[in-house]
Amino acid sequence: MSFMNVKSFLAIALGSSLIWACNSNNHNAVKPGSGSDSSSRPVETKPPNSDYKPAFEGQTRIKGVHTKTPLDVKIITDSLKYPWGIVTLPDGRFLITEKKGTMRIATTTGQLSAPITGLPKVDAAGQGGLLDVAIDPDFATNRVIYFTFSQDVPPGTLTAVGKGMLSRDEKTVEGATVIYQATPAFDSKLHYGGRLVWDKDGNLFVSTGERSDIKSRPQAQQLNSALGKVLRITKEGKPAPGNPFLSQPDARPEIYSWGHRNVQGLAINPVTGNLWEDEFGPLGGDEVNRIEPGKNYGWATITYGLEYSGKKVGDGITQKEGLEQPVYYWDPVVSPSGCIFYTGDAIPEWKNNLFIGALSGMHIVRLVIENNKVTGEERLLADQQQRFRDVVQGADGALYAISDGEKGRLFRIGKK
Repeated sequence: MSFMNVKSFLAIALGSSLIWACNSNNHNAVKPGSGSDSSSRPVETKPPNSDYKPAFEGQTRIKGVHTKTPLDVKIITDSLKYPWGIVTLPDGRFLITEKKGTMRIATTTGQLSAPITGLPKVDAAGQGGLLDVAIDPDFATNRVIYFTFSQDVPPGTLTAVGKGMLSRDEKTVEGATVIYQATPAFDSKLHYGGRLVWDKDGNLFVSTGERSDIKSRPQAQQLNSALGKVLRITKEGKPAPGNPFLSQPDARPEIYSWGHRNVQGLAINPVTGNLWEDEFGPLGGDEVNRIEPGKNYGWATITYGLEYSGKKVGDGITQKEGLEQPVYYWDPVVSPSGCIFYTGDAIPEWKNNLFIGALSGMHIVRLVIENNKVTGEERLLADQQQRFRDVVQGADGALYAISDGEKGRLFRIGKK
């Protein structure tokens, strides 16, 4: 496993409208409309692409909820160039990747550093480029960062994990090196995955895609391939201790889970410590999964989506013994991207909720999760009409989100 600010007052509710105006600080002000306090209809109103039925109640189109706390939404900057990943630095600033191969540091007031150089060459065609970023748990003392990117490796490209040290002057990444390559390389510019998140032991979870091709798709179901997987590696790029396939012949020891299409979000549930992910479906069938080690999540044997042609995927089945069901899915798609569980105290009703940037959906998803099931869904900032690539929690307890584009935005979403 892809942030902006606008000064405003926003009481976010389902169906609310945003009215833009400029204020004295040169930010855009958002004034919300009123919303019903009792609406519990699903937020999705469009018809599904398929006639597939969910495996259990609440697996899709759960009741709508809305945030009652008055919110203040600001666009901090709109000067990012195709931002993809964001992480909060110890001093409260943000380190942000830009797809074409640079990073920027942003302050909470919208000041941007010059592009940070020194990174490996990326293949920015299609869905590729410089992808996610994570800081070492000991970043405050060692200044080490980790990042994912699409790398040219004949006969194609692959998802690579790199590391390096952010220089003291914050102008370059020193000693950048590749520590892991998700082989085999494949001639495609799509489905790199690329999200990063730390586990409690200081190992990195890394997501990959199956490269969005009929030829490469079967590798999501092959344990001798790193495609279509969630991986778990050490800081040196080696298989992490305790991985489920360490002793299994002909299986990649770095694999943590398999059967994924294109995992674009990874987050640790603060209550249970479980790993959660979201991933792209095809025509319908975007998923949220709770990841357990060694489990197979089904792509492309089972899916709630269709081929883009409208035909069924494979045998057209949604369930099969031995394959995991998604906790939640969308049809039609929202194209879920970076995600985070909210752990702050500023907005208590958000506590432990999962927030997901939606690209084609052009909103931020809020999922209320109880006992590992989704019990409510909200769409935030839908009227902004932005492709939200990633979300993160700031040191101030607010949510920050980046949106995709040549004039990518950094949003701050906090309590009024």
